[in-house]
Amino acid sequence: MSDGVPGRASRGRRLLRGPRPEAVPVLVGRAATLVGLLDIAAGVFPRFRHSRMHALAEVLPGSFGPFAAALSLSAGVLLLLLAHGLKRRKRRAWRAAVALLPAGAAAQFAYRHSLVGALIAVALLVPLLRHRDQFAALPDPRSRWRALANFVLMSAGSVLLGLVIVSVHPGRTIGDPSLADRLTHVIYGLFGFEGPVDYQGNTSWTVAFSLGALGWITAVTTIYLAFRPEHPAARLTHEDEEKLRALLARHGGRDSLGHFALRRDKAVVFSPSGKAAVTYRVVSGVMLASGDPIGDVEAWPGAIERFMDEARAHSWTPAVMGCSETGGEVWTRETGLDALELGDEAVVDVADFSLAGRAMRNVRQMVKRIERAGYETRVRRIRDLGETELERIRRAAEDWRGTDTERGFSMALGRIGDPADGDCLIATAHKQDDEPGEYGDLKAILHFVPWGKDGVSLDLMRRDRSADPGMNELLIVAALQAAGRFGITRVSLNFAMFRSALARGEKIGAGPVLRAWRGLLVFLSRWFQIESLYKFNAKFQPRWEPRFVVYRAPADLPRIGFAAMQAEGFVNLAVPLPRFLRRRRPASGRPCGHVGERDVRAA
Repeated sequence: MSDGVPGRASRGRRLLRGPRPEAVPVLVGRAATLVGLLDIAAGVFPRFRHSRMHALAEVLPGSFGPFAAALSLSAGVLLLLLAHGLKRRKRRAWRAAVALLPAGAAAQFAYRHSLVGALIAVALLVPLLRHRDQFAALPDPRSRWRALANFVLMSAGSVLLGLVIVSVHPGRTIGDPSLADRLTHVIYGLFGFEGPVDYQGNTSWTVAFSLGALGWITAVTTIYLAFRPEHPAARLTHEDEEKLRALLARHGGRDSLGHFALRRDKAVVFSPSGKAAVTYRVVSGVMLASGDPIGDVEAWPGAIERFMDEARAHSWTPAVMGCSETGGEVWTRETGLDALELGDEAVVDVADFSLAGRAMRNVRQMVKRIERAGYETRVRRIRDLGETELERIRRAAEDWRGTDTERGFSMALGRIGDPADGDCLIATAHKQDDEPGEYGDLKAILHFVPWGKDGVSLDLMRRDRSADPGMNELLIVAALQAAGRFGITRVSLNFAMFRSALARGEKIGAGPVLRAWRGLLVFLSRWFQIESLYKFNAKFQPRWEPRFVVYRAPADLPRIGFAAMQAEGFVNLAVPLPRFLRRRRPASGRPCGHVGERDVRAA
């Protein structure tokens, strides 16, 4: 490569290939899933226990005596909960499975004197003990939200499974209970009380113990998650931030996304020399890095190695979102991972930008129309703003946000006006009204972060919904025209996902596959800003710089995509508080935007 990265391809591929799960943990996890499902089936369906599968079901842990359903459900549900952790080589899942299986084997022998039943549990236990060194992955970052999520999901699953349990005994049910009666019986049973549904014989006891077991598992797992020692999500420490700023001061001009590494909800690993770093966040078991490594390109391999070591230690799925072509080549060469083009970044060279010419007619006319309507623009460094005005801009940026969920990860800084970010550029639009609003004459905001010494990268775009259309075009043009005063020669605008497919698919001669792919992207643009961002960026006649996603295997792409959507804020699994109950964050830590939320509806 022209960048002079030392050739370490063979060593990197040998040592740093992604942490692929070993065969034994995967097989053990699948076996635990199968045994868990069969245990649940044996406990729920009485006909299953007396069918041709009787011989197999009878020897499964929990399939005996009047307590059969309860014990079978307990063992089955717990094994299902542990199966995913076993596949990911989690040490705690291994410990729990090692404790659970002997208990099931002992129960088989004590209640049914079944040697075969005990041997089945032992058969799954043997590979766990023999290959215990393969189950060494450390826990994931976690928070108290997991206890709430577990309670909601387990409660919903217990109610549905409980309805099945209550309903699979038609021959022993007294009367014809309604769905409401059955649901009431399930809810009562989860708390250990008798409900309105009656059965003949000992079926009533079987149903009661089964529902009680589901309620017990829900309560125990929730209590465990709520009171276990919290391992909080990683945060960027002050010391780490200072090191990153020093690296960006020397090498920040390489990547337009470099400054976004300073988000304080990311973690960082440094190369052994300290001359390079990779920032990341862990989401749903995916270790997401964004952009290129920070620092000296010669030291990138060391930082990448540390990143892969961390992923291996926790059995996380490694992935990189939005790296450049150079970064993608280094990542794939050093790790053996693969890269896929994700889209293109729009970069405008200030010296080449002009509103003259036919190609810029629409932008030129829109800007002139807005200026005639009485709008004016101001472009300044953050350090040149007074605290009063800065606080007003912060509040406006939050209140003008289009969603309750704060978005952004790979191309968003997550704050405005931090004293350490004085070099950030802000463009504002103003208009004097007869009745000034809460934010005075402020109507729109564009915030840019530094890109080395001679560039800026767009962070967020926010506007008052009552303002005239075209605020974003007005402020981008104002920023480009004022760039020379600040020594800025290049401006990075929005990232256009799948731009090349959209551009090629609309040209004459495009094949049916490409046209179909473009049609799907246009359809998805109803919910995600795909086509609109591309068309908005294209107005300013930029040059397009490709960006890539780096991944371990094609099967990981759906999981990586879902994790990226969570990180960017498009998917929110937590239960947010109402806005009026939220406490405003300090100025230095307030998140204020992201690439996907840049308002292009005016376009």
